[in-house]
Amino acid sequence: MILITGGRGAVATHLTGLLHHDGLPVRLGSARPDGLTPPAGVPTVRLDLTDPATFAAALTGVGTVFLYASPDRVTDFVEHARRAGVGHVVLLSSSSVLGPDAEADPLAKSHLDVERALLDSPITTSILRPGSFASNAGAWAWPIKAGRPVSLPFPGAHNDPVHEKDVAEAAHAVLTDPRHHGGRFTLTGPESLTFAEQIDRIAAVTGRAVAVDHVTREEWKREMAEYLPAHYADALLNWWESHDGKPVALTRTVEDLTGHPARDFTAWATDHAADFTAARP
Repeated sequence: MILITGGRGAVATHLTGLLHHDGLPVRLGSARPDGLTPPAGVPTVRLDLTDPATFAAALTGVGTVFLYASPDRVTDFVEHARRAGVGHVVLLSSSSVLGPDAEADPLAKSHLDVERALLDSPITTSILRPGSFASNAGAWAWPIKAGRPVSLPFPGAHNDPVHEKDVAEAAHAVLTDPRHHGGRFTLTGPESLTFAEQIDRIAAVTGRAVAVDHVTREEWKREMAEYLPAHYADALLNWWESHDGKPVALTRTVEDLTGHPARDFTAWATDHAADFTAARP
């Protein structure tokens, strides 16, 4: 049995479908399993990675886990997994752990803590380290739909947007091919793009002009205060500032694992065009 955690996420959704299509036994875990719509025959289970009381039932009969990084009770989860007989974990981590200041970056450190807990255990651990998810652009959907400018403190900051389908397909390859077990895989999209270039791609796909409001760091933090703790906001801002005008390194790992080139940002924008084009009030 393969346990997929974070069942409401886009990666988990796509991965579950791929494994089910293979005829493999899959269980989909979520802190809120009500309302999940997995493929017919795929059971769901309540699994809150911050609540060890949910671990035992979710892990019963499980040999392999696809795990979202959650540091809160990871040591407890790893111990429950070991006792349940889990032999392989594929961890969705982040390439931020490879940065020079990972220990001081709260976002990177949260992923490092999960990696270390698994690597200190006897469980075979494979690690996927995506860079920037293309889906982060979904944060711009509301202003674009409302016809308002997108606030950006560093519109010229580069990142490596990777499609969630490519992450899911890479995870599928690592889960199902023993040659990849225990590997470390840095995943990127095929292009280094600035935020401004990504917005231009969304505008081209949707046929809607999108304006950018070049705001200060503090203005952006105030806008995001309801959604993002200040220390995480600062970590993001520091990363963006360090990549302002500087292309990021890319890998061919998606192609190596899946057999096809990574999808570009235009493909992601096309797949998600409806998110940006709901009727304006």
